[in-house]
Amino acid sequence: MVMRKRGKMSRHRGSHTHGYGAMKKHRGSGNKGGKGRAGSGKRADSKKPSIWKNKDYFGKYGFVNVTRNEQKTLNIRDIEERLDRYIAEQKITVAKNIYTVDLSSWGVDKLLGTGKATHSFMITVAAASEQAIEKIEAAGGKVMLAEATTEAAADNADNAETEE
Repeated sequence: MVMRKRGKMSRHRGSHTHGYGAMKKHRGSGNKGGKGRAGSGKRADSKKPSIWKNKDYFGKYGFVNVTRNEQKTLNIRDIEERLDRYIAEQKITVAKNIYTVDLSSWGVDKLLGTGKATHSFMITVAAASEQAIEKIEAAGGKVMLAEATTEAAADNADNAETEE
């Protein structure tokens, strides 16, 4: 025959101390000196060595620049090394030995010039370094800056409005 025993918690219901004796003995975090870094004052000898080791324990360091503008960049070398994979994933299209790449659709903000361009690329990107543009053009390709094309389209629209 199986013995059915009441659970311990149901027995402690209404007992005020839940089996811990005086209420002082089993309070919240105060019973163990606090949570986190609390209790590391004069009497916390057990915590002192860990504080001594960490020189950055006290105080605040550095700052966060909320106006920082982080750009996602890509080098020519990265495109060249992964060219076959990008073509297989249809991120790059090939027509008459010209590789067409739209880096803006990849989420890339700027093309950088590290690496050597061995293929002829037509790259559309928001910004590019001078070195990257030179290397792509030297290999027989072209870099089209997306911002310049949108600005030119906006200028053309403004000119059309003023002529009317």
